[in-house]
Amino acid sequence: MKSLRNIMILITLALGISLLVVFVTTGEAINSDDRIVLRFGHGAAETNERHIAVKHFKELVEKRSNGKIEVHIYPNEQLGSEAEMIESVTLNDLQMVASSAFSQYDQQISIIELPYLFDSYEEAWNVLDGPIGKEIAEPLLEDNLRILAYFENGFRHVTANKPVEKPEDFRGLKIRTPEFPLSLSTFNSLGANPTPMAFGELYMALQQGTVDAQENPVANIYASKFQEVQDYLNFTKHQYMALPAAINEEFWQSLSAEHKQIVEESSRDAAQYHRELIVEKEEKMIEELQEDGMQMVRPETDPFKEMTKVVYESFRKQFGDALLDKVLNEVQDS
Repeated sequence: MKSLRNIMILITLALGISLLVVFVTTGEAINSDDRIVLRFGHGAAETNERHIAVKHFKELVEKRSNGKIEVHIYPNEQLGSEAEMIESVTLNDLQMVASSAFSQYDQQISIIELPYLFDSYEEAWNVLDGPIGKEIAEPLLEDNLRILAYFENGFRHVTANKPVEKPEDFRGLKIRTPEFPLSLSTFNSLGANPTPMAFGELYMALQQGTVDAQENPVANIYASKFQEVQDYLNFTKHQYMALPAAINEEFWQSLSAEHKQIVEESSRDAAQYHRELIVEKEEKMIEELQEDGMQMVRPETDPFKEMTKVVYESFRKQFGDALLDKVLNEVQDS
């Protein structure tokens, strides 16, 4: 009986060890003496430059850490919408995310999305990489979100099945936008009918006529093949959006000083790589969209700027005079 009991104890211990091994080897974001697993989610397709840039981040981190940090990438909203992925990062269920949806936690970061704020990529980058970029990100630390770098999302343009050459062309246009207050306010000021929905649902919505139009940077339009369901690419350039890359603050604080430096520097290097990639490839993408039958419309943007000035006044109280004036002065000096 004693030997039988010993055998049963050994079997129980073996099963327990097996379950532990399964848990550790299948679980994500496991820290051990040998490795740190960092899960990184984003909402773009695997053909998108965003995914290419995040893969570059993975290569940099794994090389610089000599394999001590392992980066697992989850593109294409595999782990939920951008808003849901950000929430997962606040809880440390996901360690990093690249997204434009941080305004759900603090509106201050969305100040750079004011319509027609920037005329060029360089203006935007100068502001984001300076003191203002740090200031607008700081409140997110209260929600366990540390912004490490600003990846590129680009200038946004409107695709539709009709040309948009003047503000009047927006009247009654049912256009999909992200569920961001500034996006909704911008298109309301132009007389459109903004309709928020998840990006993953957009192609089907355009195909079925649930919405008439959408607005996105060229890279997203190209990667998502919107030329198959939209006839016109209208270069409204109505909004610039960065793509902040955030890491869970608790996870960040658990890293050694050396690993923090590796992750932060790799984030910045990958962000710059993403920016250069977008600028380099954008004209080629436009050419290919045109070859696929999409018609290009380049409207005079001053009338659109004039109509969206009301957005600045409605958000001035929210952002505060001091911050808004600081951003406007910084843009002017860029």
